[in-house]
Amino acid sequence: MTFQLGAALLDACVLAVLEKEDAYGYILTQNVKEVMNISESTLYPVLRRLQKEGYLTTYDRPYSGRNRRYYQITPEGRFQMDIYRREWKDYKDKIDKILLGGSADE
Repeated sequence: MTFQLGAALLDACVLAVLEKEDAYGYILTQNVKEVMNISESTLYPVLRRLQKEGYLTTYDRPYSGRNRRYYQITPEGRFQMDIYRREWKDYKDKIDKILLGGSADE
């Protein structure tokens, strides 16, 4: 069974991967693919938007005669990640209550 997941959760997954270490697009895609179905063509607009919002910065490193663009989380991105974690916990707790036979209002 596959659940449709929103943009905020994708943002949170990207930021979570980058909290561990800087990464380039392909590696980011592979890490995020572990939890949701995403392609590199879907990921790059997300990365550009997160960068525009100030949550990511980029830098280039030479690799096999060309540059590879790395993404790095900013302090603002870490702050946003903390917000996403709190929101995820609240959301998950409500879903767990419903799926496990309770009520979301309990």
